[in-house]
Formats: sequence, C-alpha cells, structure tokens
Amino acid sequence: MQRLNVLKTWLATRFPQTDIQVEFAAADADFRRYFRAVFPDGTTRIVMDAPPEKMNTDAYVHAREVFSMVHVPAILDRDREQGLMLLEDLGRVTFLAALEHDARREVHQLLLQEAIDTLIEIQLGSKPDVLPVYDEALLTRELNLFPEWFCNQEIGKPLSYAQRKVWGETSRLLLNAALAQPQVYVHRDYIVRNLMLTSDRPGVLDFQDAVYGPITYDLVSLLRDAFIEWDEAFVLDLVIRYWEKARAAGLPVPDSIDDFYRAFEWMGVQRHLKVAGIFARLHHRDGKDKYRPEIPRFIKYLKRTTRRYGELAPLYGLLVELVGKDETDAELQSSYPVLGFKG
Repeated sequence: MQRLNVLKTWLATRFPQTDIQVEFAAADADFRRYFRAVFPDGTTRIVMDAPPEKMNTDAYVHAREVFSMVHVPAILDRDREQGLMLLEDLGRVTFLAALEHDARREVHQLLLQEAIDTLIEIQLGSKPDVLPVYDEALLTRELNLFPEWFCNQEIGKPLSYAQRKVWGETSRLLLNAALAQPQVYVHRDYIVRNLMLTSDRPGVLDFQDAVYGPITYDLVSLLRDAFIEWDEAFVLDLVIRYWEKARAAGLPVPDSIDDFYRAFEWMGVQRHLKVAGIFARLHHRDGKDKYRPEIPRFIKYLKRTTRRYGELAPLYGLLVELVGKDETDAELQSSYPVLGFKG
C-alpha cells in the first residue's frame, strides 16, 4: 500500500490537476509490479513500480534500447531514485490469453510464427559486448537451482553421493553444449506471457534480464512454455520453420536440422532444470505459489528429452529416482500430490 501511495503521488506531480485512475495490471516473479494509469480522455499508460532498495531499473533501460528494433514499450518518464517508470501501454491481451481463447491449431501456429519472426529480428541485431554474457558461471548457477531448491526443498530429497556424481557429469555435458552454440541476444524469458497482441507486430515485455548467449535459448522458452503445452509434432514443425527462416536470414544456425534440434533440446534441459528450481524457490523462499503448480510440466519436459539421448540417460535415471517411474502422463500427473508438488 505504501508503494502504491508513492506511485500515485508521483503521478500527481507529473500530471497536476488530472484525475488519473490507477488499477493493477501485472506482477513479476521478482519485486516489480505494474499498474495501468487511465487518464480522463481514456488514454492509458503503464507505471512500473520497482522498489529501489530491491531493484535497479538501469538494466531495463539499457535492454530496452538494445531491443528497440522490435516493438518494446517506449519510456515516457522515469524517476530512478524512487524506482518508478511511465511506459507506453501495449494493451491488455497477451499472446497466452489469445492462445487460450482460441484453441485452433492454425491460430496457434500463426501467432507463434509471428513470435518467431520477432525473435529472428532481435537475433539479427546481435552484437558482442553490448549485453552481459550468458557465461559458464551464470549457466552453472541456474543449473544448481534444481538440486538446491527442487531436490532439497520441494521434494525433500537431497542428492546422495552417487547422485551428485551423475549430476556433476551431466551438468558438464549440458554446459559444454550450451557454450558451444553460436551467440546472439537472448531475451531470457521469451514466453507467450511476455508477448502482447497489438494492432501490428508483437509487443515484447520483460526483457531486462537479457544477455548474449546460446541461439536456441529463446526458442526453447517460447515452445516449451510453463503455462501452455503443445504436442511434440507441433513443436518440431515450428522448430523447423524457425531454422529455415534463420538460415535464410543469415543467422549462424547449423546446416543440419538434426544438429539444430539436438541443440534446441539440450538447451531445453538446462532451462527446464533451472525453471523447476526457480518455481520451487519462489514458493519455499518467497512465499509465491503462483508458479508452483507448473513444476510437473517441466519434469515431464525433462523426462521426455533425457530419455531420447544416450548421453543424458543418467539424468533420466536420476529423475526417475527422484520423482518415480516414467508412467503415462495421466498417471504421472496423479502422482504429483503425493510427491509434494501441490498443496
């Protein structure tokens, strides 16, 4: 409530004698919140509230400039000291909402191809030494969220000595694969919740954690989502469409679709492990339960991928030891409450 009062006071100083209605718009997994300011003439703006003692908005401002080749919100005003920012309003309809509203396959394919076109546009603008590097240290910290928060806290099964050995060897394989990929701008949370349906091209949000890293990362984020899931054939079709467009655009993707799809899947394993750990941490450390019910989806993604590659078979075995045998999806889902995923 105190931060909301600060926000309203700030708006009043910027727009004196103007009756502005403020309504909640969205919240992030971190400490940022977004409010919609509605002006008397019906126009709207978004106000970002990022408590300065917890958040630094400099990264947002920098990444917004880097991603300015696509439709990112214009920064209309900013108070760095108070952690407030007035932004262009890209509307109320996320790609996720649009996809959930219309389940037709052709609609999903059309919207996701728009997202892929936008992603390629971002990647084509890539230059080194502009964004932080998605280096081995950062990739390793993300991987280690899985044993620290999922294994230790979510299911209460710290890794044994033998399991830690498997984890260490598999982590090395995943790190080597990620670091070997061509490097481009990586949004790092390029998901349908962060894409907005606008009158022309997709609006792109939540880019402040952008880095310079593996070319498949954002495509994995888009097609292996936390809140919506597509069948394997549909995902493969879109991966091929991306690969064809990326090659035609001159992006540094492998000449073989088989090599590219393998890189995509292995990058996915790193990300799925990270996300399962983050969602567990949000519940156990931060008291945020919104994302916890989606953890099983990422365990399913992990099992599907690791059992397809011989080198990742030990990780598949580790997952079975942690959460049970790989049964049908329905049986697997029904076992999650027992394992402590919900409730």
